Amino acid sequence: MIANPRMEMEADIRAALRGVIDPELGHNIIDLGMVYDVDVVADGAVAIVMTTTARFCPASAFLQGAVAAAAGAVPGVMEVRVELTYDPPWTPDRMAPEIAMRF
Repeated sequence: MIANPRMEMEADIRAALRGVIDPELGHNIIDLGMVYDVDVVADGAVAIVMTTTARFCPASAFLQGAVAAAAGAVPGVMEVRVELTYDPPWTPDRMAPEIAMRF
């Protein structure tokens, strides 16, 4: 069986995004549920849809830049577009259960 390269790249990107830590909550943005979608398209282009814990989060620009840098460091990624959205708004329900128990 031949592995799906796009699915492998998405998994690699999500793994890389675990290194992006929300400075206010001190946990990675994947476990916090802040990454809504990672879409690997043709020619190594990646579109990431994410949110922050609050609409006017002072760390928004930092997080977007860190996400672009982490995803861009994954082998095969040629271009990264990071879209910030608040629809749906982030809530603590999006956290991984092991993280949510600490709050």
